[in-house]
Amino acid sequence: MSLLALIDWQSLWLTFKVAALTTLILLLLGTPIALYLAFSRSRLRPIWEAVVALPLVLPPTVLGFYLLMAMAPDSPIGQFYGRLFPDQTLPFSFTGVVIASVCYSLPFAVQPLMHAFEQVGRGPLQAAALLGAPKWAQLFQVLFPLARRGFLLAATLTFAHTVGEFGVILMVGGNIPGVTQVASITIYEQVEALQYDRAHALSLVLLLFSFAALLMVYGLNRRWGGRHG
Repeated sequence: MSLLALIDWQSLWLTFKVAALTTLILLLLGTPIALYLAFSRSRLRPIWEAVVALPLVLPPTVLGFYLLMAMAPDSPIGQFYGRLFPDQTLPFSFTGVVIASVCYSLPFAVQPLMHAFEQVGRGPLQAAALLGAPKWAQLFQVLFPLARRGFLLAATLTFAHTVGEFGVILMVGGNIPGVTQVASITIYEQVEALQYDRAHALSLVLLLFSFAALLMVYGLNRRWGGRHG
């Protein structure tokens, strides 16, 4: 049997769909959070930094458990979602998996953006303000282009990290084929069933994807670094 025939394409497609949505959501949500953390002088900044970084040190099962409780049908979030979408629940659903992935991958989007904004600093923004540029132009025409490496790194790390998620998705989404069964869970299930050839095929795809993503980041970083130099 060929390698392509051994790959579980359904779980692979679901994995990349979850990763793409998570990356898009986190770039939209993470950018204002990173802006606040990069330029705020508030005494609360260390607390918010710790909250953002919490998924880095918190066991995935612990985070998954609390997310599962927060999204339960009888919780405030679950009840609100139930009013919007009757006969649907967040746990063990595609939407619940995406929400869990957004929470778990939050630092992988916010921290690269925050460091990129800090490296740019306030100087270019102040210069643009002196020239009469409005706030939106300071952000979209000055800060964001100068911090493009941060956006690239945030998007790549968020996508790659979401592709490799296991514990959080298993806790919140379970193992429902076509709905919540992503590639990492499929590999685990295949190993348990002693289907090592299928596990190897899917693992190889994820390995090659991860290597290609990192190669792209380092290549573009080197090119842009050379231009700045």
